[in-house]
Amino acid sequence: MRRDSFIVSFFLKKNQLLKNGDAPVSMRITVNGQREEVRIKKSVKPSLWNQAKEVSRGKAKNSRELNDYIENARIRLFQIFTKLEQDGKKITAEILKNKFFGMDDEDNKTLLGCMRDHNEQCRQLIGIDYADVTVRRYECCTRYLQELIQQKYGEQDLLLKEVNREFIKSFEFFMKTEKKCQNNTVIRYMKCLKKIINLALANEWMSRNPFAGIKFHETEVHKDFLTQEEIDKIYAKEFEIPRLELVRDIFIFCCYTGLTFIDVQHLRPEHIVTDNNKVSWIRIGRQKTKNICNIPLLAIPKQILKKYENNPHCLDKGVLLPVMCNQKMNSYLKEIADFCGIRKNLTMHMARHTFASVITLANNVSLKNVAKMLGHSSTRMTERYAKVLDQSIVRDMMQVDKRLNI
Repeated sequence: MRRDSFIVSFFLKKNQLLKNGDAPVSMRITVNGQREEVRIKKSVKPSLWNQAKEVSRGKAKNSRELNDYIENARIRLFQIFTKLEQDGKKITAEILKNKFFGMDDEDNKTLLGCMRDHNEQCRQLIGIDYADVTVRRYECCTRYLQELIQQKYGEQDLLLKEVNREFIKSFEFFMKTEKKCQNNTVIRYMKCLKKIINLALANEWMSRNPFAGIKFHETEVHKDFLTQEEIDKIYAKEFEIPRLELVRDIFIFCCYTGLTFIDVQHLRPEHIVTDNNKVSWIRIGRQKTKNICNIPLLAIPKQILKKYENNPHCLDKGVLLPVMCNQKMNSYLKEIADFCGIRKNLTMHMARHTFASVITLANNVSLKNVAKMLGHSSTRMTERYAKVLDQSIVRDMMQVDKRLNI
């Protein structure tokens, strides 16, 4: 039976000097050619380091403590390696590192380790319980946390029991200053971190909640939308460039149906149903929430669907509209806005705001019915999209004027 090869070595991170001029000492564990590197929370002047012997040449207390630590670490790692080998257990560099630092115990779980485990599980559930954009947000949060931990503590990870209120506030400050995130974006990442902390608390990996007393206050965002005149202007515009005509049609389709980009991209023939009164409906489960949208097809979206029913892309992919990627759609919408003289930042999601505000609510469709068409669980979410238009104010006040002058 072939024995596992095992090497432990120590070296300096000379390109990452500390403020006092010392270089941090790192330990490298190699098993069968696979490496794991970790800082050992000790440092030394580069001029005192003997790389050949992997010790400090200094006579001061710090040098003696460093050399004692290195010697004891070698002995401890050899003991762990021998015990695993005698027990016939799997041996890897990561396993040796975790056992050396006690990170395989429940009480010594790390923040980034828990986040990566969570993210990996979520990635396997994309399309089932999670959307890809949600998982990418958790992964981005993990990267930001790793940067903060390296910057603030000079470590690769942080024990869960070391995560306190001060660290939470540091993360918030880091995102606002270093990453230039806006308030609502910061809150989204803070909620990602809070979920991991809640999981740790539920599993009793932590005893105190570092988020206790911390509340989030989102800044109200005024979502822009098109007026009916602007919708008509875009729809009537003739484009000589085919890609702009295609993007215009899909955008207008979303203005009259309220579908998000991802939902219109996955719209298939089976999502179009006809009721007993011969009214055509879009009936589709939202990719984001799985809530069912029930949307009657108006004349304009019907015309657009008919226009692309024989499109090669649609026939090949089994979809109703040849939707390109969201980035290209939004980029081409900027060109469309310039051609039409519209000074608004056109995006695919603006079509959804326009549907909620102008196509439905401005035409006296009830908030409850708008919520059903948008696939919202309650009208509270719909109210965030809804806008009170000037014409609706005028209409209501004219009714008041009539009553006052009777």
